[in-house]
Amino acid sequence: MSATAAAVFAPGLFASEAVHIAAGVGALVAVVAGLVGVFTVTRGQSFAGEAFGDIGATGGSGAFLVSVGPLWGFIAGNLLAACAMELIGIQRPRGRDLATGIVLGAGIGLAALFLYLDTTYHNTTGAAVTILFGSVFAITHSTLPLIALLSAIVIVTVAVIYRPLLLSTVSAEMAAARGVPVRLVGALYLLALALATALAAITIGTILSTALLIGPAATAIRLTTRPLLAIVTAAAIGIAVMWAGIVLAYDSYEWPPAHHGWPVSFFVVTLVFVAYLLSGLPGLLERRRAAIAPPREPAPAAARAES
Repeated sequence: MSATAAAVFAPGLFASEAVHIAAGVGALVAVVAGLVGVFTVTRGQSFAGEAFGDIGATGGSGAFLVSVGPLWGFIAGNLLAACAMELIGIQRPRGRDLATGIVLGAGIGLAALFLYLDTTYHNTTGAAVTILFGSVFAITHSTLPLIALLSAIVIVTVAVIYRPLLLSTVSAEMAAARGVPVRLVGALYLLALALATALAAITIGTILSTALLIGPAATAIRLTTRPLLAIVTAAAIGIAVMWAGIVLAYDSYEWPPAHHGWPVSFFVVTLVFVAYLLSGLPGLLERRRAAIAPPREPAPAAARAES
């Protein structure tokens, strides 16, 4: 390894099996989050994404309480929450925040109870931190098939409903007039959002999962208005921040306090925030140039007549 590479990559990074798994899972989850996240932002359902992330803590802590893998808990909790939101009335724009708030309040209450029971009746330490803030380095080979299956389900679902979902996102009334089953499309999207949030939770935790779901998508939408290009851009940003976060977290074992390391989720969220801020610079510079540019003088009447 060259001196420059050695300064960036800690020894053993590329030989670590945990890093290989984390990089592969992180990239796959980033693609799923970018695909679903663009629709989440454009549909104005970021609050629902945040709710799924927080409710995932309920499922994850409940799964740990009965000695089941946290991913199963994230899935079960989010799918139940999606069904509850649909029944309450999230298919209507005015009912979205109401339904999300009701389900979120109930979920956080149960999460507090389950986390208390986890710390009371289990001797394992760090369960609450793992559930809330994730541990992508702790993902094992046995979990990979389930992660791949869930990712495929989300990608196929969104691909199948892509056009009607895009139309109903732009105008639900126009979509209904053209015969699009708006409620069914919305329900399928909501299920895809629930699964995507569960996948994000297994990598950077339930509390911070929204950062991976919303941040890259919001950044991409700032850079382009074309839906497909926005999805590709969001996925690319997500992969970049995940891989950079993994490298920094691995390197941080040599930082003070030594041999403890910093969480991947911290680096991912920080990089997402920085990317979002940087994406606004071109528009800011353009507005400043327009503000300081001298006003154009109208052409003389004779010149206008000749033209």
